[in-house]
Amino acid sequence: MKTKIVYSEKCLGYGTWHVEGPQRVKIATEILASKGYDFVSPTPATEDQVSLIHDMEYIWNLKKGLVEDSDTPAYDNIFDFACLSAGAAIAASKINGFSITRPPGHHVGKYGAALGVYTRGFCYLNNIAIAVKELGKKTLILDIDGHHGNGTQEIFLGDPNVTYLSIHQSPNFPGTGGTSEANCINFALQPNVGGKIYFETFDRAMSCVDPAKFEALAVSAGFDTHSCDLASLGLVTENYFEIGKRIAKLGLPAFFVLEGGYNGQNVGLDIDAFLRGYEENR
Repeated sequence: MKTKIVYSEKCLGYGTWHVEGPQRVKIATEILASKGYDFVSPTPATEDQVSLIHDMEYIWNLKKGLVEDSDTPAYDNIFDFACLSAGAAIAASKINGFSITRPPGHHVGKYGAALGVYTRGFCYLNNIAIAVKELGKKTLILDIDGHHGNGTQEIFLGDPNVTYLSIHQSPNFPGTGGTSEANCINFALQPNVGGKIYFETFDRAMSCVDPAKFEALAVSAGFDTHSCDLASLGLVTENYFEIGKRIAKLGLPAFFVLEGGYNGQNVGLDIDAFLRGYEENR
C-alpha cells in the first residue's frame, strides 16, 4: 500500500520572494499525484498542541507578526499557515504518512531562534517536534535534511523519550551539529561527498541506536542533500530509494515530514523514490 501524502493547497498561499516558495511543493505534489499517491487533507494544530513545544510568549509574538527576520518574515496570517503545517505533521504521525506542507520546522526551538542562531531558517513552528510530543511514544527522530535541525535538538536535548539523530552537511547553516550530546547524535559530512561515503556514514549512524528501544520513527525528510541543492551531499534520486530501504529495515512504524529541498522537480521525484524504497522493504 502506498504511503498517504498529507497536503493542503492552502500552504501555497504565503510568501513568494525567496527559495522557500510555494513552487517547490506545488511541483512536487503534482509529480506525486501523477505517480498515483493518495492525498489526505490536514486540520491545523491547535494552540494547545503548539504549546506542548513552544513557549507561550513566542506563540503570542508569532500571532502578532512580531518575529520577523531575513529568512522568516512576518507574512500575513503566518501563524495560521504554521499551524496548518504542524497539523499536517500530526496527521502524518497518525496514519504513518508523509506530510508535504510548508513552512518547514526543524530550525525553530522552544522560544524561536535556536542554539544561538539569530534566524529561524524558514521555520515558524517545529512541526515534527509537535507531532512527536502529541504522539506521546518513545520515538527516534531521524533528520536527513542537509542542514542540522538545531531547533529539534534544542527541544529534545535530555528528553528520555526521544533520541535525535542527524546526518547533515558541515560547514553550512546553522553551524551546529558538529558533535553529539546526550540523546542527540550528530554526523556531519563535507559537501558533495556522494553516495558511497553517505551510506557508510548512514550505516554507522544507525549502529548508534537500537530500534527495539523505540515505538515510533519520525523522519525530518529534507531533500536539499540532492546534488546542486542548498546543502548538497552529492546525492541523486536513486540514492533516496536506498535511504527509504534502509529506514524500512529498522522495522519501526514511521512517519515523514518535509523539511528542505528547493528544486520542486527533484523533490517530487526524490520523495517518490524514497517512499518506493521504504514501501518495498518494510
